[in-house]
Amino acid sequence: MEREAQKRRAAERAVEYVESGMIVGLGTGSSARHVLDVLGEQLIAGALRDLAGVATSTATAAHARTVGIPLVDLDDVGEVDVAIDGADEVDPRLDLIKGLGGALLWEKIVASAAARFIVVADESKLVQRLGERAPVPVEVVSFGWRTLLARFERAGARPNLRLRQDGSAFRTDAGHLIIDCAFPDGIADTEAAEYALRSQAGVVETGLFLGMTHVVIVGGTDVRVLESPTS
Repeated sequence: MEREAQKRRAAERAVEYVESGMIVGLGTGSSARHVLDVLGEQLIAGALRDLAGVATSTATAAHARTVGIPLVDLDDVGEVDVAIDGADEVDPRLDLIKGLGGALLWEKIVASAAARFIVVADESKLVQRLGERAPVPVEVVSFGWRTLLARFERAGARPNLRLRQDGSAFRTDAGHLIIDCAFPDGIADTEAAEYALRSQAGVVETGLFLGMTHVVIVGGTDVRVLESPTS
């Protein structure tokens, strides 16, 4: 319960970056869900007006409609004023691992289209080295996915196909598979790991978000704001 309260406090602080009339990228996951709740409450109260959201998953789109956030298609607007999302890990450079919720491709597309990308997280997501706790999700096409396992192993990863509780393969909203790549000692060189994973034929995207984050809002007993030097 306390962790959810931390996420809520971080979400409230993140929404302070949103202004009336903006196009807002809406992330996926438990932290992002709190952001949607706060945005919906402020729309109802009239504190924010004329917002439009770009959803990063079908689950996010459904929740946005429930709380009263109007949605638009990214192709129709072209760019996003601010995107707010969660993260599975955040390192001191504000680089991220994302995608344990299975929405990494759409999340990265929306974050890339945003003028400002803001991440909300609780203290447990802060690490010294990416990969310490979370695997790197890699979204891949179905055809030939098994051939990627050995290639990922040569890159230093321990890859496993993501499965649902019933034992079937997990499918993203785009219809792809996810191979979760664990790095037991963390990732020493994130740029090299991104290239090694991303450059393989059949890979659609990775959950390494490098050099993209402008602000991280860390929920705890007190809310902390971490800013990228280039933000």
